[in-house]
Amino acid sequence: MVVLVLGSAWTLASRDADPAPTSVGAPPSPRQGFSAPEFSLEALDGSVVTLSELRGQPVVVNLWASWCLPCQKEMPAFERAYEDYKDTGLLILGVNLTAQDSEAAARAFVAEHGLTFPILLDRDGKAARAYQVMGLPSTYFVDRDGIIQSVVVGGPLSEASIRSRIEDLLTGS
Repeated sequence: MVVLVLGSAWTLASRDADPAPTSVGAPPSPRQGFSAPEFSLEALDGSVVTLSELRGQPVVVNLWASWCLPCQKEMPAFERAYEDYKDTGLLILGVNLTAQDSEAAARAFVAEHGLTFPILLDRDGKAARAYQVMGLPSTYFVDRDGIIQSVVVGGPLSEASIRSRIEDLLTGS
């Protein structure tokens, strides 16, 4: 009987009155080896681009703003790479952080730099939050399966670096 009473007392005393939550917090930041966070954004041409619908082709996601000096410096290299690799199925998506910029500024930037790859507008900042943007530009090289193969925060990226990462995506290495 004593064992039963002591066992019951120990069980009651040691139980957790406030159980730990089942969630372990925020998802990990988008990084190499993880799935690229999903987004669906309107492009400057009025079309809507949903990242998951692009599975099967390599994608470069470049988050930028018109006022960002490194963004301005690297954008011509992205345009040249897009022109050279678009026939391989590569897609470059320029995601303008419109919530921190403006659509008019994005349009002027695109015209000034002669950009031909899709420019998407992150008007409400959801994509920036999903990618946990800590600096601009932020660039994600995503393979055909939607897995991030390389992340570069800051810049400007050199044209050689852009092309090397694109080649890695195309060869699957």
